[in-house]
Amino acid sequence: MSQHFNHQNHTRVISSSLIENASLMFYEKIWKFQRKDTECQAFVKRIIMSRLFKIIMISTVSMNAFFMVLWTDYKTRYNLFRLFEVSEVIFVSICSSEFCMKLYVGPINYWRDGYNLLDVIIIIIIFIPYGLRKIKGKHYPYLNIANGMQSLRILKLITYSRGIRTLITAVGQTAYTVASVLILFFVLMFVFAILGFCLFGAPERGDLNNWGNLALAFFTLFSLATVDGWTDLQQQLDDRNFVLSRSFTIIFVLLASFVFLSMFVGVMITHTEDSIKRFERELMLERHVTLMEEKQVILRRQQEEVSKLMRTQKNAEQKSFAELVENFKKTLRHTDPMVLDDFGTSLPFIDVYLSTLDNQDATVSKLQELYYEIVHVLSLMLEDLPHKKQSQSSEKFDER
Repeated sequence: MSQHFNHQNHTRVISSSLIENASLMFYEKIWKFQRKDTECQAFVKRIIMSRLFKIIMISTVSMNAFFMVLWTDYKTRYNLFRLFEVSEVIFVSICSSEFCMKLYVGPINYWRDGYNLLDVIIIIIIFIPYGLRKIKGKHYPYLNIANGMQSLRILKLITYSRGIRTLITAVGQTAYTVASVLILFFVLMFVFAILGFCLFGAPERGDLNNWGNLALAFFTLFSLATVDGWTDLQQQLDDRNFVLSRSFTIIFVLLASFVFLSMFVGVMITHTEDSIKRFERELMLERHVTLMEEKQVILRRQQEEVSKLMRTQKNAEQKSFAELVENFKKTLRHTDPMVLDDFGTSLPFIDVYLSTLDNQDATVSKLQELYYEIVHVLSLMLEDLPHKKQSQSSEKFDER
């Protein structure tokens, strides 16, 4: 018996090891697999990543949302029935083509992106009404729910809007903190719901419409937390002459509305600001990388042109340096940007240099004013000099 049991264990170990080896070999083949249509894949990827493709998708989703607004009016739906059918076919075709193109570019990486999974869910939701009409018929009672779920199509804009994705990321980062705040808020509501039911939910003279059971007490406390119609609720308690009703309402409103809800809003604002700052830093980094790539392209082109001119000079010895420069000038265009990496071309240096020139101009103008005053004083002194000589000569004549 023991030998038979050991034999079974041995066969199980061998079979499990064979399965593991087969799976490892399968994954190695997948990772080592190289596609033979790399050029076509790169071409489709360029189309997907192009700005024109994004504009087409955003316009398509926006137009479909506009047609859904018109579809809610029965008269417009009846008069423009064919237009709605054609627009629906176009929208479904474009979304299906987008899905196939993205899946063709990255069959494995496509499923790792959460926004791509959202697109897949939206495509499934799009085809649900067609399936229900085929299987259950046009008069299926839950078909209206499937038609109402088509409003989720507009969520495809999230994939093409980086700002919305940033806000969603901020909301996701606040999930733990927000969950803690909501748990504390639920504990507060639970305590006050039990307390309110015991104080104001008595069957004899209590407010059974608002505090008759725990569910009604929770709903009433939610109305108090949002400060929506709390005066009417308090008036109903005052009409029944409850002594502690006002203290109960004031304490709960202060804790729920002014503390917990303000804390919730503050947490959301803080994380949203952090995400927006991170988003701005990423944009600046991308712009810097793009600028550096453009600089490298320009420098590479200029180096190729200079090396080409040097080769032509070596081949044609009769050309002079002036002719070489003239040929180089012909290759330059007025629209070519210039790569300036010198310190004298940096913006801080230019700013300091211009401010220094302004100070220099102000100093020169003040010196000119001072020189004008000196010249004016000297001219006055020269004018007074003959009068002084005449007065001195007249004094000498009188003395004689």
